[in-house]
Amino acid sequence: MNDELEELLKSCLDDDYEEKSLPYRQTMTYYRCALREVETKFRVLDEQFSMYYDRNPIENIETRIKSQTSIMRKLKNRGLPLTLESMQENLFDIAGIRVIGSFVDDIYMLAKLLLQQDDVHLIERKDYIAHPKPNGYRSLHLIIETPIFLANEKRWIKVEVQFRTIAMDLWATLEHKLRYKKDLSPERLEEMATDLYEAAEICARLDEKMTKLKASEKRHPILK
Repeated sequence: MNDELEELLKSCLDDDYEEKSLPYRQTMTYYRCALREVETKFRVLDEQFSMYYDRNPIENIETRIKSQTSIMRKLKNRGLPLTLESMQENLFDIAGIRVIGSFVDDIYMLAKLLLQQDDVHLIERKDYIAHPKPNGYRSLHLIIETPIFLANEKRWIKVEVQFRTIAMDLWATLEHKLRYKKDLSPERLEEMATDLYEAAEICARLDEKMTKLKASEKRHPILK
């Protein structure tokens, strides 16, 4: 049983794969359903906000489900059993949603409104905007739990929510591409790390400037 997921991956060409993989496929369906629920919550907030301010605080929403190989790799790296039970208990980022906001204060506002909903439970919060990572990375990360309603039951599913501004997302996307370029010398990697950190600081100053320019926007009672 300790290699349940690995055996499942190896059996993908077997005649009885559909039957063997049913528990895994069911579990991943739960995660996809939870993502739809959370995405809908943000779509509703975005729609309501636009009625009062004639603008949308959300620029883009992206969702993703970890692949089976990524799940197995993460479990192996952490020395955990390769089972469905272990996956559900120990991995909080199988289902992920990224919300790109217009301004930094929009990010905190959206996070606050999400967590005020009575069917959203906060599991973990990491504020890399207030406390950036050493490489300059900025984002607000939440691990939440939200219910999905099936034919005969209700299940609480964990979802990772990442909030970024446009500038934060641009930096993170390009940083990932540059960091993983092959055939770079250690000296060049060190130089790149310094340059990327400086670029992150520029992005942070841009966000701060844009937020100040927006400061005249009137608050509405929904944001109290």
